[in-house]
Amino acid sequence: MNAARIGTIMRLELTQRVRSVAWYVLLGVFAVLLVIVTALSFAAVPIGAAQLAGSAIFSIVVYFVLLLVVLVSPTLSGNAINGDREAATLAPVQITLATTGDIIAGKLLAGWTTGLAFLAVAVPFLLIAMAAGGVSVGVLLASIGVLVVEIGIVAAIGIGFSGILARPLFSVAVTYLVVAALVIGTLIAFGLGSAASRMEVESRSRSLEPASMPSMPTVPPQCMTAAPGQTEPLPECMTPLPMPEPEFVCGPWTTSRYEAVRTDTVWWILAANPFVVLADATPSRFENGYPIDLFGNIKVFVRGAQVAPEAVQEYDGCNESETSFPTSEQMIEGTTPSWFVGLGVQLLLAGLLVWGAWARTRTPSKRMPPGTRIA
Repeated sequence: MNAARIGTIMRLELTQRVRSVAWYVLLGVFAVLLVIVTALSFAAVPIGAAQLAGSAIFSIVVYFVLLLVVLVSPTLSGNAINGDREAATLAPVQITLATTGDIIAGKLLAGWTTGLAFLAVAVPFLLIAMAAGGVSVGVLLASIGVLVVEIGIVAAIGIGFSGILARPLFSVAVTYLVVAALVIGTLIAFGLGSAASRMEVESRSRSLEPASMPSMPTVPPQCMTAAPGQTEPLPECMTPLPMPEPEFVCGPWTTSRYEAVRTDTVWWILAANPFVVLADATPSRFENGYPIDLFGNIKVFVRGAQVAPEAVQEYDGCNESETSFPTSEQMIEGTTPSWFVGLGVQLLLAGLLVWGAWARTRTPSKRMPPGTRIA
């Protein structure tokens, strides 16, 4: 592959997109939506919680950018190769010095750059949320880095299907299906897998029970009735009677059984979800051990799914020692990060599709689908 030829194909692709008025309208609509989302986020945060506002708004804006990218990128990259083949503009490029790898790489970089334009529009809003407090430079760089990679992966999936499939409309639809499988299908598979994987849990508990009803204190006889001529109560009648403290004993153990879902066996399904990858890879901020942003809350849910339920759960109300439960921050520190696994799965999928597009686009071609236009 040659960098100059790749750059030329990339510029041709971008020129075709930039000349379209609809492209600028789409960016403008995206900016307006960001203004609305940012304003509503600031209005929803209580007064005086500036740092909470910064962390919450930042995570909301980042997720909004990722949502729009997964919705728009398949349309922009899903017909990059078969669209040119159908318009008879691919064959003239293939007879030049540009190799198949140059064509694939140029179109991939063009689709990637197109998606990055949305991120560029969102950067000022991210800086506004960061200025509100609660967001460090490391969080900003980590979230932007993951967004850049996810945008490239979605673009590669679209480029791959556009080279493998002959019809542009079909390749765009399949790209949407694959992206939907990563975003929504992983959640459905996780829910169904958790429901199908269960275990029986034994719950044992006991609590303190009153030994007997305490006897009420006896009122002195002189306090029961007033003496003749007495207008004020006696001093000993003014003192409140001491209430006896009830005596408690430990009650019997009670045992019950119920079925609990085994999320620890299927939590890995969520690893390939782009929103989970973004949350798990971005550092979260905690207050009193609990997250204050959307990244942290999603991370707590995913990491908590790794913990297997105990076969025997016991609650002893007779034990005076307080039972301590780990905070969300402690739970995250004791579990395994999964974002690198999810990124690896996504990169493997995108790489296989791009390789398939290269194999179907290279010339000379031994076999072509019926009805394919080549010139």
